[in-house]
Amino acid sequence: MHWDRLFEDLEGQLAAEWETERAVLSAESERLRISRLDLRARLRHLCQARATVTLELADGRRLPVTMRALGADWVAAESAPGDDLLLGRSTRIMPLDAIRAIRADHGSVLTSLEDVSEPGSPLRERMSLGFVLRDLARRRVPVHLSLAIGDDVHGTIDRAGSDHLDLAVHDAGTARIAAAVQGFRIIPFAALIALRTGSDQVL
Repeated sequence: MHWDRLFEDLEGQLAAEWETERAVLSAESERLRISRLDLRARLRHLCQARATVTLELADGRRLPVTMRALGADWVAAESAPGDDLLLGRSTRIMPLDAIRAIRADHGSVLTSLEDVSEPGSPLRERMSLGFVLRDLARRRVPVHLSLAIGDDVHGTIDRAGSDHLDLAVHDAGTARIAAAVQGFRIIPFAALIALRTGSDQVL
């Protein structure tokens, strides 16, 4: 009986050591996985979950939004209730470079860390900001641009190049006709903080 107890004790110690080793390896594996995680993967999770977050942008604005879509170098989000009192709900497209921080609840932060093998929409995630802006220009969608420096500006995109757009400036609520156009601006994508449209206009 003495030997039986001894072997049982040794087996218990060995099982405990194996379990500890497995836990250490699992924790190390998880740390390694997270070290390879990029911001796009976490934004993909937030968009798929339609998470409500607050985006802190390069110009100091804090926008409460519901995440909607992720592109190659941009993210789209819908304004939270009360954000656009005069316009109703609207969609904002923001270059990833314009985002300085994302405020989210703890559950959304943890969920965004989960492993995901496939992107939500492979085709959409290859669309560049220029591609989206060229589509808005083609459809003559009125836009409201928030810029890194200077006042916001409203108008219609006439054309979009690889790193800039041409905007015909006119008042909100008016069509882009020659008599309504107040001027033209060439705006580098690097100066763009956010672009706002009606909620049914994009994506």
